[in-house]
Amino acid sequence: MPNIHTELEKRILVLDGAMGTMLQQYKFTEADFRGERFKDFPGSLQGNNDLLSLTQPEAIKTVHAKYFEAGADIVETNTFSGTTIAMADYQMEHLVYELNYESAKIAKEVAVKFTQKDPSKPRFVAGSIGPTNRTASLSPDVNKPEYRAITFNDLRVAYKQQVEALMDGGVDLLLVETIFDTLNAKAALFAIEEVKEERQSTIPVMVSGTITDASGRTLSGQTVEAFLISISHVPLLSVGFNCALGAEQLQPYLKRLARETEFFTSAHPNAGLPNAFGEYDQSPEQMQALIEDYLKDGLINIIGGCCGTSPNHIKAIADVVKTYEPRKIAVKTYE
Repeated sequence: MPNIHTELEKRILVLDGAMGTMLQQYKFTEADFRGERFKDFPGSLQGNNDLLSLTQPEAIKTVHAKYFEAGADIVETNTFSGTTIAMADYQMEHLVYELNYESAKIAKEVAVKFTQKDPSKPRFVAGSIGPTNRTASLSPDVNKPEYRAITFNDLRVAYKQQVEALMDGGVDLLLVETIFDTLNAKAALFAIEEVKEERQSTIPVMVSGTITDASGRTLSGQTVEAFLISISHVPLLSVGFNCALGAEQLQPYLKRLARETEFFTSAHPNAGLPNAFGEYDQSPEQMQALIEDYLKDGLINIIGGCCGTSPNHIKAIADVVKTYEPRKIAVKTYE
């Protein structure tokens, strides 16, 4: 069995790009999202990308294969919204286990094929665990600052179900990503540690936060250092940032993170900042040049792309990382 720790000691690993960006190109209709199985389901299902693992599995398989062909070492499962909390928007809470399990199986099948083709470059599957559409730290009602739309325990229960299904489906690691509220992430990490203990598992865990704007803080108000301290009690494979910002805007925060942490570091920034139409214009070549600055500074162990990135962006990134050494972890000594 390939070991991701061993690979990270040797080289910088490449994560895939955006699943949503790729799926948009298919222009799936409501009928496509429904497929035969859900043709009479009440309410609109268009936009529920996780559901496509059940209704359009070939498309999901193709996206994973394109990212592996582009040079990705790790692909993420199509499960960003795979909790009962997020699926409540579509009245599909009862499908959560199946969605995660099938998504993991699809990704793993593709990963195994690529590893068999070239065993010197093993491919891995990360179970994508999104932040949900609720926040445990902040009130959604400005007139009731004490109100909370979700509890820590609600989150823990939902995340535990997702984690169990992803692991049953065969993921190699878990990725708690796009964290805007660290309390949500702590619930996910608590659930993961519960499952690991119950199963006597040592599955690696990646954590990726989101710096929301030029304030340099997460949505729940934490600086880079505060975020890192909040989650460092858990034995993590890596810690990093994704989404919200492009590679250029993210660099100063990565510098601070790389200096402070004894974990491996990761980044999967957007393809620049969105334009007036909410689209991402940064070309693969432009993104490659900005990522190369990370590499020159020795900031990174795992690198990929978020919103707006395609296999062309990942190929450009994979091409440039080959010539650089991974970030060396400096173990701190305390006086």
